[in-house]
Amino acid sequence: MVFTPVILAGGKGERFWPLSRLERPKQFLCLDGSDRSLLQATADRLLPLANGWENLWVITASHLADGVRQQLPELPEANLLIEPEGRDTAPAVAWTTLEISQRHGPDAVVGFFPADHWIDPPEAFHHTLHAAIDVAQKQGAIVTLGVKPTYPSTGYGYIEQGEPQGTVKDLAAFQVARFTEKPDRPTAENFLASGRFSWNSGIFIFQAGVALEELKQYAPELMQQLQQEGVNAYPNLTKISIDYALMEKTQRAAVLPVSFGWDDLGDWNALDRLRSENTSPNSSNVELGRHIGQDSQNSIFYNSNPDELIVTIGLEDVVVVRDGDATLIVKKDRTQDIKSVLKTLKEDSDLQQFL
Repeated sequence: MVFTPVILAGGKGERFWPLSRLERPKQFLCLDGSDRSLLQATADRLLPLANGWENLWVITASHLADGVRQQLPELPEANLLIEPEGRDTAPAVAWTTLEISQRHGPDAVVGFFPADHWIDPPEAFHHTLHAAIDVAQKQGAIVTLGVKPTYPSTGYGYIEQGEPQGTVKDLAAFQVARFTEKPDRPTAENFLASGRFSWNSGIFIFQAGVALEELKQYAPELMQQLQQEGVNAYPNLTKISIDYALMEKTQRAAVLPVSFGWDDLGDWNALDRLRSENTSPNSSNVELGRHIGQDSQNSIFYNSNPDELIVTIGLEDVVVVRDGDATLIVKKDRTQDIKSVLKTLKEDSDLQQFL
């Protein structure tokens, strides 16, 4: 059996600005205090499943390709697919699956994994993937991993469990009843209480031929364009996610609820959830880099330059980030507004250098 893991390595470099930039999106960053970027950590997790670099693939955007090569120098060039422009995840998944099917045949099992997620421990992750591969092979299912929610998040999509599909390697599989976009707080609380919902991890595992047949049925225009023109079709492709194009329509979707540590690191507040590695002794702050604080608490301080110092006095519930030519100071509950600030930078030619 051939298992081919694919890393989805796009990104706009917005949510962790100013540390992340257009040419340095979140996946290129080291956010947990280690010396491995999120992309490198993702590759590290997948290499044992791929049995080495020859069977690990990455799909990325043209402006990020050199960065991927620098961070993953062992990756074979033939396994690096480069999109000329971003068209969301459905074209990325469809094109890559076509290429893998041509190289390894329709029975090859393919997995798609975002490059910028935190997952731990790797042993539980590997056990889950072996179970997902088994379900994909034996049931012809398009398997997605659903992370068991630990709190009523309004920032994640959810998957509802349907009919049981059996137990594989001590993990229960279910038919997908429905996908739900980010809910409001009361709905999220109801989802959590029901025990039937998982967070949508954005991880998918399937046999190449199964997914291609389903895509031909539910996204025929996309498949026709890619089959006829390959990567040259990109300028004319519609932007659409794999959830909308396939997962919400197919009858073959299965979910495997899992309980390993997972976080999509959606904004700076995610460092609070990883705080065990980065919290100073006797402090409520998360600190990465040089910082001295007086009466500053429940805050996140990130300083990328070891020759510079951040000093704070009397701050609470804020994020302070110092990187290169820009400094961010924002209340914790306003970090989602970073995107609106970056829109202002894009519209001002004198400020675009800070993107």
